[in-house]
Amino acid sequence: MNPASLDIMSYITEENIRFWLEKFRSLGPLPGILLTFMKSFVPPLPTLLIVGVNGAVYGLWAGFLYSWIGMVLGCTVTFLIVREIGKSAFVERWANKPRVQRSMVWIRRNAFSYVFLLSIFPVGPFVIINVAAGIARMRLMSFLLAVSFGKAIMIFCVTYIGSNVAQFMEHPVRWGGVLLFIAVSLWASRKLERHFTRSSSNREEMNERSHSSGKSISS
Repeated sequence: MNPASLDIMSYITEENIRFWLEKFRSLGPLPGILLTFMKSFVPPLPTLLIVGVNGAVYGLWAGFLYSWIGMVLGCTVTFLIVREIGKSAFVERWANKPRVQRSMVWIRRNAFSYVFLLSIFPVGPFVIINVAAGIARMRLMSFLLAVSFGKAIMIFCVTYIGSNVAQFMEHPVRWGGVLLFIAVSLWASRKLERHFTRSSSNREEMNERSHSSGKSISS
């Protein structure tokens, strides 16, 4: 990282982020959405900090909504760009390497779980998740569902804490509510994943049957 980047990152503090969000609050939700949108294109931005400050400035529900919209939009734009670039000859050659192919096979088979589970963590390789899903040609609807549910869990927890820091320090029992929310969300998302997987398998089976029927008729 060069000195200029270090200077920029050192400027990104809770006080400075709060100052700029308050300064441009007349623009409505745009500053909060834009701040989290940039996370997908500027990986060093601290997720916990920007999401937490959004919650502190806008409140629990507004802060959660603005952060969620910004992050999901950022992830989706990154995913679509990579998926489009993935059609180029250079990326095709890179993706055809044996080691990359093995990774892509695993991602294709576990795409929803891969994106969903890694999206839950407030720290991690967000850009890599989007890039890998794009190169693997993950279906857009599957990606949207996975990243939307995963980010919702993570952002709500961080926003809830960010908008209630004083109460959390005084009443640690509040952590139980956050853990319960995560458990319920995980259960609901797994149900959705199983439904989505069954639907995909049924479509593939129908395609194979129709393909086999076509061969039989032509012969």
